Amino acid sequence: MSKSGAMDLASGLGGKINKEEVKSAVDEYEKYHGYYGGKEDARKSNYTDMVNKYYDLATSFYEYGWGESFHFAHRWNGESLRESIKRHEHFLALQLGLKPGMKVLDVGCGIGGPLREIARFSSTSVTGLNNNEYQIARGKELNRLAGVSGTCDFVKADFMKMPFDDNTFDAVYAIEATCHAPDPVGCYKEIYRVLKPGQCFAVYEWCITDHYDPNNATHKRIKDEIELGNGLPDIRSTRQCLQAVKDAGFEVVWDKDLAEDSPLPWYLPLDPSRFSLTSFRLTSVGRMITRSMVKALEYIGLAPQGSERVSNFLEKAAEGLVEGGKQQLIGIVKEDVKWGICKQETGLLCRKQVKEHQHTFMSPT
Repeated sequence: MSKSGAMDLASGLGGKINKEEVKSAVDEYEKYHGYYGGKEDARKSNYTDMVNKYYDLATSFYEYGWGESFHFAHRWNGESLRESIKRHEHFLALQLGLKPGMKVLDVGCGIGGPLREIARFSSTSVTGLNNNEYQIARGKELNRLAGVSGTCDFVKADFMKMPFDDNTFDAVYAIEATCHAPDPVGCYKEIYRVLKPGQCFAVYEWCITDHYDPNNATHKRIKDEIELGNGLPDIRSTRQCLQAVKDAGFEVVWDKDLAEDSPLPWYLPLDPSRFSLTSFRLTSVGRMITRSMVKALEYIGLAPQGSERVSNFLEKAAEGLVEGGKQQLIGIVKEDVKWGICKQETGLLCRKQVKEHQHTFMSPT
């Protein structure tokens, strides 16, 4: 996990945005979102600008609180967050059947936490595709420190228009990244194109369950909070995601809601009712301390103006994720609720058939 501290958080706030322009970037980012009256069409048509601003503004917060791997994981009793995240990445590598020497693509790689872990675990070469300049620069530095620069690299590009030849990669995966795509079919078609025939694509995806009611004001608020705090143009349903990969040419080989078999809920790290020393920064107390620290750093000029507002909309996302995960919106209320508005971990595995040129897709639901 990242060892970034308060000064790293302060120096990284705003990413590649000029520090004097961070506040206006926050204004621009917020106007896209339904929480502030923004429209879905605007988010989708301007997704490159919106997502880039989001990650410039949010990356240092992610690394400070979450580590180098920006994703959730289903979790066993007695397992730490760090252990569950590593196991989640190893599971994906095993499902893909990765072997030494294979050439692998990580679509929407963040700062490369999963990329480094999977490359070391499987002895493969992994290319991270990312459209955010700040995250790539940070990822290259972390690759150097981890000693994997020879086998892991980054390419700056939009995953809707990948700069790779057809049939380039032995395997492709995406971890909570293609949810940023304005058009899932178009994104999955690009993945299909660059994947070699007979090989697999695996993905962990964010999905909404069938319990979501767009006419329910509470449900709509929670969805808006999650989209605002996570840079999403929309949150698609599991059915929509499954249909999109089929429309892209994939044959769905396996899909599962990993939360169903998890003794601990995926949203546990953000649940204000729990306390943890190993992931203290993610607890309600830890987040309160972070908010106060960011406010102080902004006040004395070490963090740019607008930093506290970034902290606030990330906090909104945490609240929305926990509330959405906890709510049993339709059916009998159970003591241990595994379903809510947000089915956060949908898993799919797909294979590109040699003759029919179809992909097999894996999705953790």
